[in-house]
Amino acid sequence: MLGSTTDADDAVQETLLAAWRGWPQFEGRAAPRTWLYRIATNRCLNAIRDGRRRPPVAPTPPFDPPPPTAFGDVTWLQPYPQPLIDAMDGLGDPMSATVRREHVELAFIVALQRLPPRQAAAVVLADVLGFGPAEVAGMLDATPQAVKGLLQRGRAGLVDAGVGTPQSEAAAGAERALARRLAAAFVADDVDGVVALLTDDAWLAMPPAPHEYHGRAAIGRFLQARCDWYREQGCRVAVTSTSVNAQPAFRTWAVVVRTGERFATGLLVVSGAATGGGVGRLTHFLAV
Repeated sequence: MLGSTTDADDAVQETLLAAWRGWPQFEGRAAPRTWLYRIATNRCLNAIRDGRRRPPVAPTPPFDPPPPTAFGDVTWLQPYPQPLIDAMDGLGDPMSATVRREHVELAFIVALQRLPPRQAAAVVLADVLGFGPAEVAGMLDATPQAVKGLLQRGRAGLVDAGVGTPQSEAAAGAERALARRLAAAFVADDVDGVVALLTDDAWLAMPPAPHEYHGRAAIGRFLQARCDWYREQGCRVAVTSTSVNAQPAFRTWAVVVRTGERFATGLLVVSGAATGGGVGRLTHFLAV
């Protein structure tokens, strides 16, 4: 719901503290799990309502980038570490529902940020965590009919954003292969090679910077400006493969050619197009 690992950690701490303080008054009219998620959901809604989820200060690029195609509105987005997802995945039902790939991918998380908060809460409680309509109604202090409306509108919003269809294992494998090819081109400073792997409508986002580049040509211009600047500084690019949000990713480094010194520059998450055939989304978290 919050889109930020830092904010989510804060909400978890607040939830556990509130549950500890409130446990003597817990009357058992709902399951402890339901009671705990009600507290957590309200902590998230309060954080959004109180404006605590403020966009971070946008970093200043070290070079003069080409004009962006658009400015993103979810600059607080942060990646979720794969080891934490793997740890939750080993807990078994009902928690396994929280770590299904389609519910932790960046596209799903971003789409949630753009839904009205109560719609996002209803979708998470019902479709991710598996609570029934009556339970969701109790958590949100709403009627079952109102929850039905929240879910209808929230699900429609996710469909409009192009998310919600689970990815097949074959598609996930193709995405990993695409990521490896893109990483090789990236390290070789082969901008044309990177662009050739993109779909026509691919986009590049760089949280916490708001700049977005849409389409092959715009992404290519940005990557070329970036490569030119690194060469001028006597640096080359190195990558380390990893995974975040159940998606292939690689950490990016600037290596000073003369000394071999390395500087972390970010974390690049690669998402295949929904219909296959190329990379549809690049999310480069800067200096993560």
